[in-house]
Amino acid sequence: MDFTVAIPTYNGAERLPQLLDNLRSQTGTDHFSWTILVVDNNSADNTAGLIKQYQSDWAEQQAHNPEKPLPKLEYVFEKEQGIAYARLCAIASATGKWIGFIDDDIIPAKDWVAQAYDFGEAHPEVGAYGGEIRGEFEVAPPNNFNKIQSFLALRERGPTAHQYDPDNLSLPSAAAWVVRKQAWDENAPKNPKLVGRVTKAMVAGDDYEVLLHIHRANWEIWYVPGMKAAHQIPERRFERGYLTKLSRGCGLCICQLRMINAEAWQKPLIFFKLIASNLRRVVLHWLKYRKQLQTDLVAACEMEFFLGSFISPFYYLQTLLFPQK
Repeated sequence: MDFTVAIPTYNGAERLPQLLDNLRSQTGTDHFSWTILVVDNNSADNTAGLIKQYQSDWAEQQAHNPEKPLPKLEYVFEKEQGIAYARLCAIASATGKWIGFIDDDIIPAKDWVAQAYDFGEAHPEVGAYGGEIRGEFEVAPPNNFNKIQSFLALRERGPTAHQYDPDNLSLPSAAAWVVRKQAWDENAPKNPKLVGRVTKAMVAGDDYEVLLHIHRANWEIWYVPGMKAAHQIPERRFERGYLTKLSRGCGLCICQLRMINAEAWQKPLIFFKLIASNLRRVVLHWLKYRKQLQTDLVAACEMEFFLGSFISPFYYLQTLLFPQK
């Protein structure tokens, strides 16, 4: 098997059909073999039943139209809650040279799989890469949304392929990305410290943790504009309570991420630099927007991100002193 599309999902029975139907009709895949792997991350809905029905339907369709092969559809169950564990399960189960992770609320372009496979095969030095992810909004986003759109996994970096800058935490989103299985197997942590937004703090960074370990092993990480996808964003994602928590969670992981590729002597400097620099950002942002923080959602989210980044060294210290299971 050359390529595996892995779909981590939690209670995704309502979202999965559109994605699976899209993948079934992907174009340009005749020159390689590929499979779809649904990783059920301890769902409480009918995800398992849905995939079983799809497997039956696909087998029937294949029997009636054998000259047009369909990708194999597989299902695995991961009990440990957290998308990082779902990804580990996918890596362990996948047989493809390349694993393309797609969230269940992402709709890829019809040639996403072909674009992803062809880029990887043409670039043996690349360990991971992701493409353009645009928002497909149920309601119009707030003014100046572009300032915080990366918190919702959106990536629009122009028409030219280029390397990301991992040292400055510029990286693709795991909502729709590809990793070389070899690069993951040889470098990604078997026990990740950042496991996904499974607590009230909604700490992010689970995808960046893996990518930074891959980067440390000198694999390149790229942006591939031909890999286009749409992120379906419902109205509830713009509720103030959700979006501000999400923004703070994106900040809380910053110190842990900065420490991954730091030398031992650099870590105390990073610790105190993050406190000082983010305290400055908090104060300056408050001085500029203090009258708008209750009415300007984007300004409020930026403040929460700066606060989370300021707190992140203390959060990092807490994880060292009181490591979770």
